[in-house]
Amino acid sequence: MICDTDCNCDDKSVIDLFESKELVTMCAPMVRYSKLPFRMLVRKYGCDVAFTPMIVSHSFIESQKARDVDFSITSGDNPLIVQFAARNAKELADAAEIIYRHSDGVDLNCGCPQRWAIADGYGACLLNKPEMVEDMIKQVKRRIPCTKYSVSLKIRIHQDLRKTVEFCQRAEKAGASFITVHGRTKVQRNEKVNMEAIKLIKENVSLPVVGNGDVFHLRDAYTLQGYTGVNGVMSARGLLQNPSLFAGAEMTSSDCIQDWINISLSLGNSFTNFHHHLMYMLEGVMSKHERKLFNSYTSLACVIDHLSSCL
Repeated sequence: MICDTDCNCDDKSVIDLFESKELVTMCAPMVRYSKLPFRMLVRKYGCDVAFTPMIVSHSFIESQKARDVDFSITSGDNPLIVQFAARNAKELADAAEIIYRHSDGVDLNCGCPQRWAIADGYGACLLNKPEMVEDMIKQVKRRIPCTKYSVSLKIRIHQDLRKTVEFCQRAEKAGASFITVHGRTKVQRNEKVNMEAIKLIKENVSLPVVGNGDVFHLRDAYTLQGYTGVNGVMSARGLLQNPSLFAGAEMTSSDCIQDWINISLSLGNSFTNFHHHLMYMLEGVMSKHERKLFNSYTSLACVIDHLSSCL
């Protein structure tokens, strides 16, 4: 739920972080997963910046109910980037006007490969509409009075990397604050991330670049940065499996799991969200039989009892 707070412009911004830190760590926008409780957990373990799940801008603008469901914050949930799926400049700018007092930046999803998104004009289809993306960036920059409020893009790469470089250069010229590059094309899923592509983009733009893909350990983050020269790294699946990844932990600790329980209870997390995150966190430490039993639980009491016996 959006609450009445002042604009975050005077707080330490994402732009400030890029200027002051050698490596900025980020939690990716993940549908169903990068909600408030999980954001607060990863912040406790070294994550500098967190993104909301992707929010469809049209629904967000039109419906108070959608705003209440899709967006919630609490003290300490910053810097926070709100990611939108938008299909024209007015939609994105209208959504940004609603949200800017309660966040530190907006991010335009230019990488979602799902069929429904592309069919509706969202996500990866925008990679082939650089003029529209330029207009989106410019309109948000004109509407939002905070100079430190970031306007960013999260993209996938073209098969022809020259198109990706040109796309990023046009976004930079339009005023983008930073670009996150998921080093796969829209048709790739589990293929190894293309670090050469991320490096090429970094070498051909002046704005901060964040690398995304195959970051499962802190050493992966430094390997990605060392090879590509990126200013930041973003993790999705790695953080789901180990929310303490950026603190250097090799796997989810019992302390981290206890923190997840405490945060979820204090913020009123749904059982489904609470349970699903635990299934990710415990996947690597449970036997097949134990995972099957744990995944079958349908109540908070059963989950807590099970964890109490093994933590």
